[in-house]
Amino acid sequence: MEFEPGIEDLIEELDTGDSARVTAAVERLAAHGENALPRVLEAVCADQSSQRLKVYGEVLSRIGPPAFDAVLAAAGAGELDEWLRGRLLRFFDERCAGRYAALALDPDRWLSNVGYAGLLRLRVDSEAGLRALVEKAARGGDFYGEPGKYLHAMWDSYAPRLRELCRDPACSRPVRRGALGLLIEGGGLDALDERDRMLVERLVRVKLPGGVRAVPDTQLSAWWLAVPGATYEGVFEALGLHDPRPVTVQTGVAAAMCEEVRSPSPKDPARGISRAFVTPELDGWRLVFGQFRQLVGYDDWNDMVATVERVSAACGKAQLFFVDDAGGADIWFAAEDGRMVRQYAAEGGWDEDEDEDEDITGGVRDVCGDLSVDPDLVGVLDTVVRGHGWLAVTAPDMGHGQFPGLLPV
Repeated sequence: MEFEPGIEDLIEELDTGDSARVTAAVERLAAHGENALPRVLEAVCADQSSQRLKVYGEVLSRIGPPAFDAVLAAAGAGELDEWLRGRLLRFFDERCAGRYAALALDPDRWLSNVGYAGLLRLRVDSEAGLRALVEKAARGGDFYGEPGKYLHAMWDSYAPRLRELCRDPACSRPVRRGALGLLIEGGGLDALDERDRMLVERLVRVKLPGGVRAVPDTQLSAWWLAVPGATYEGVFEALGLHDPRPVTVQTGVAAAMCEEVRSPSPKDPARGISRAFVTPELDGWRLVFGQFRQLVGYDDWNDMVATVERVSAACGKAQLFFVDDAGGADIWFAAEDGRMVRQYAAEGGWDEDEDEDEDITGGVRDVCGDLSVDPDLVGVLDTVVRGHGWLAVTAPDMGHGQFPGLLPV
């Protein structure tokens, strides 16, 4: 391929190591614009060292949108591999914000993340970037990784406009739904106005019955508490839970599995807060799920013993189950009226049995159904369900509205 006169000489100048000559060559190559792109891309494929990538990235950045398109075209033609494409797409400035937003909507998840990473790096108040987030939310996409980071980075700018989109009668229903979802994703229920909060609460009430099959399974790892359905209210005080609200099983499980959020207090600047889910009554028992460190503690064995005894003192009976296939842990405890009556740990292969009930033996998956309820069989067999689930928080001053992230209903 023949190139415009002077381009070859400038490519050679980039390799001189003389900073002044390199800077001048970058500017002159960029001045050639699109005509320089084929040779620049050819050269960068030949030498992908960090220093060469930085220099050629400066040339591409100066050329701007045409270079962005050329990188994508070369990758589509198989001339650039995925790694090199990703590296080169990091160099462009705010002139390419719309192109990053278009990538963010690409069905290829890798390309989509590249788009959001570009938007995050630029932090440009971009209408196209906002629309990309709205469309992702409308499609039911998740906001882990770059999309979530971008939303939170631009939250102060985007939140007022999202509220406007929710109220704009000219917007399509998917756009309004996506905007509403983003408000909850970025700011929790506190980001909604009173009308939208009432609509969400009404939807929860409609869907409260049913859906018990959504309880977590015990594959790989799990932990949970079981308490009698007749006395379950005691679990809230025993675990330090506050502000219980009715929720569906699907919502409660998803909320309880979310990571803690930072909520500093005067007494504890490093305080973390999370949520706990208490299921509907299932065959006479209620199960409790949540973040282990928040609800049980960090001193695993001693804290498990103390927790199950404290909960049993409040509820009459309590069992705590902990299973971790990867780590080899298979542990359960049963307590009554504040006193441990049985405990089992597979690591040591021992089983203390103070009530001498030899019919109940084995690890967590063997005995949980005999002691109370087997989560893996809830909704599979004929499970007698009464009442609804509750979602509570681990601090009295937190409320539910500050937890970001969409939850299924």
